[in-house]
Amino acid sequence: MKKMSVPKKVAFIEKALSAVWPNPRSELDYQTPFQLLVATIMAAQATDRKVNQLTPELFRAAPDAESMSRMELDDIRAAIRSINYYNNKAKNILAVSRILVDEYRGEVPSTREGLERLPGVGRKTANVVLGNAFGIPSMPVDTHVHRVSNRIGLCRSSKPEETEAALLKIIPESKLIDFHHYLLLHGRYTCKARKPECATCPIREACDREGTAEKD
Repeated sequence: MKKMSVPKKVAFIEKALSAVWPNPRSELDYQTPFQLLVATIMAAQATDRKVNQLTPELFRAAPDAESMSRMELDDIRAAIRSINYYNNKAKNILAVSRILVDEYRGEVPSTREGLERLPGVGRKTANVVLGNAFGIPSMPVDTHVHRVSNRIGLCRSSKPEETEAALLKIIPESKLIDFHHYLLLHGRYTCKARKPECATCPIREACDREGTAEKD
């Protein structure tokens, strides 16, 4: 089978995966930009499913930056204790909340610069918040997006930041937010690291490495 060009891959993938996920969105549960920011901090090295098990209790106690900033560190720790790296995450959540109250009137900044200066917030987390909370075109690259993009041949990169740069060049800005979700969800549920489900893959025709299994 002749390989598709990258522009044709992008168009094919969008058409196929938009049929599977017509309204793609983050699988983290949240109501506000602040709650999304906290949930995304918690999601580092943890699953969205696990985060969603813990955030209801935390957000009942402290639904916004003002109330979270008044919590005791030990109480935040207790609420998220079963998640990986809960100690550092609790410290970052409290520090972020206090900065938002002191410097941003309790609101989450809608700029990359403002987000990335917050404790525990790197480029990927900033991109998640920009895209999902504010609708600002961005391409967060996690292990799923990185793996799928390289496996199917949208890019050839060894680092997430390289993958992000490559995707920004080939995906129209207006489609970035949805395309991020397509790649993430496809990697999470179909194009898995160790056992990709190629037989049922809706973008099989566009894949350069059908059947490849590799460790993240």
